[in-house]
Amino acid sequence: MNQQQVLNLAADMGCALMGSGAEIYRVEESMERLLRAYGMDEAEVFAIPNCIIVSVTAPDGQPVTRMRRVGAHGTDIERMERCNDLNRRLCAETPPIAEAQRLLRAIPGQARRYNDRVSLLGYAFSPTFFAPLFGGGLTDMGCACLVGLLVGLFQVYGGKLFGGNGFFHTLVSSAAASVLALGLVRMGIPARLDVITISALMMLVPGVAITNAMREIMAGDVLSSLSHAAAALLTAVAIALGTGVGLALMQYI
Repeated sequence: MNQQQVLNLAADMGCALMGSGAEIYRVEESMERLLRAYGMDEAEVFAIPNCIIVSVTAPDGQPVTRMRRVGAHGTDIERMERCNDLNRRLCAETPPIAEAQRLLRAIPGQARRYNDRVSLLGYAFSPTFFAPLFGGGLTDMGCACLVGLLVGLFQVYGGKLFGGNGFFHTLVSSAAASVLALGLVRMGIPARLDVITISALMMLVPGVAITNAMREIMAGDVLSSLSHAAAALLTAVAIALGTGVGLALMQYI
């Protein structure tokens, strides 16, 4: 069996898992199991959120290494689950490398993708149901729905404007949310500004990044935990700064 092809397959699997938001331990363990299934028992795998390194020893005793950089990515639970299922299948059946690569390349097309309208509905309804948790009433729920829809517009269509800069993307989204929330209250709508704003901003809170950071630091993956913690901190700063800027601007209107 071609050792280079097996390394490429493992690296592709790791990138697919990392790109779907998988935890570091999941990425490393999946790659190690896959390599062992294809006869590479002495493999070494190292992963951080934006890089994967896998190394094996060739029959002549020389190390062979693959390094793959992982670009900006979010969380796609369905894609992650499909990658997990395929990894288990490959470990159990060990089909030819070409067939395994074909199955792996087919995963992005199999995972469901919601169109922009459905995504906007999700952004609108999520704050609506957050509002009662913060003590809001029906009026607060209605206003939170409108503010959430505005945040959704920035999140869905703002990517083209801000590119891959998540900090400014989040900052502008939170600023727009606070401006609209204060504007609705100033129009005389009997709603609570704090409830509307917090309900809408809950969609921007980096819950997954915080959870992964805590989980990885307990597992001993210090570099990965620090990376996720830094990303979560920057997102939190962007939310706070954007909200403050939005409210401050409204004081002069």
